[in-house]
Amino acid sequence: MAKSAKRSPAEQVTQHIKNLEPGLAKSVQALREIILSTDKEIAEQIKWNNPAFYFDGEMAPFDPKEYKRDIVVMNLFKGRIMLVFPSGAKIKKNKKWLEGDFKDGRRTIVFADMDDIKSKQKDLQAILTEWLSLVEK
Repeated sequence: MAKSAKRSPAEQVTQHIKNLEPGLAKSVQALREIILSTDKEIAEQIKWNNPAFYFDGEMAPFDPKEYKRDIVVMNLFKGRIMLVFPSGAKIKKNKKWLEGDFKDGRRTIVFADMDDIKSKQKDLQAILTEWLSLVEK
């Protein structure tokens, strides 16, 4: 019996989105495109059962338990569209939309619908760009 080819991380994200309710899938795909178009060193995968985006470039060595590569993870629990930034507390200049004061440094952004995504697109990309500027290379 031939082994089936393992899906690439991008293919896994695509399949995950296809399995969502159509309205939610459209919003998640829009966010995916915004995030990936921000910088060529942002890559995607499924992590914690949701689309996740991470820095794919060269970095200084670090303890993997620090999750320094992880930029943002989608939380789609009960159809809600939330982006979780594991180290969002590092963002200082572009923090207008970042919510929460979690002791571990997480910050979140919640999107109500496609119009909300479009209205926050530039701010989201500014947050991502600032996060990338803080990477220890």
